[in-house]
Amino acid sequence: MDARAERGVFRVLDKLDISIKECRYYEAHQMYRSIYYRYLTKKKYGDLLDLLFRGATILLEHNEHGSGIDLAILLIDVLAKSEIKPNEEWIDKIITLFKSMHSSVPEREIFITNVVNWSMDENMKGHPLLHKKFGEVFWEKKELVLALKHGLHSNDGVTYAKMLIDLQTTRGRKSEVDLFITQAVLRILGLRNKQMANEVLNEYARSHPMILNEKGPPYSYPLLNFLWILLKAIEKIKKRKYRILKSKLDCILNSIISVEGNSEIIREKIQNSNIPELD
Repeated sequence: MDARAERGVFRVLDKLDISIKECRYYEAHQMYRSIYYRYLTKKKYGDLLDLLFRGATILLEHNEHGSGIDLAILLIDVLAKSEIKPNEEWIDKIITLFKSMHSSVPEREIFITNVVNWSMDENMKGHPLLHKKFGEVFWEKKELVLALKHGLHSNDGVTYAKMLIDLQTTRGRKSEVDLFITQAVLRILGLRNKQMANEVLNEYARSHPMILNEKGPPYSYPLLNFLWILLKAIEKIKKRKYRILKSKLDCILNSIISVEGNSEIIREKIQNSNIPELD
């Protein structure tokens, strides 16, 4: 950036500070965008990231949610253009901004989508730490379905199980205690995450108020026994492909549950339950 252009930016920055002090936030937002385009043209990514993070923070703190989220979206765009990879520092900054965003602002969903897309690398669903942090914020805000949607890709089975218990005990029926965990474990296995599936089942059985007094396995819930045996079977055939196991799942379900109840009824209960879709 040449000296003349540099002086022009400094003048805008001075005006920006005055606008913020005088609570003229719409005007400040427009100035942030003006500087954004100037810095982006010159690829001054470091200065631009600092500017946008500061601006988004200030606007969100003053309940200017639309303008604050707009700057936050630009921030993610710069992270992508500058080829900065997901790391703990930036994930923490992103979550700090997200905590201040009001759920009623439609652009919040755009922000989340863009952040997840930025974090994709070998993790085609997005960075696990990012999903973990998003899930925890949604959980704190009592947006449980969204918390579980992100928790599914977090690799944190213990926290995911606690979220699932919260959802089941507050929104589910008593008859669905085992159905919630069954759908969750099967979803996680569909993502080929055996370790997380085991963590979720163990924590759910250990902490759910309707199960914790049981000394299982085996349990009084047939589907819990099915999951336990299924996970043990997967460990023994871990070199086989999941699609082979999936093709045999009905046979496994019939053979395990037939001694304790009608497998068709159980399967129908799973399909007709009021468990929300989490993926």
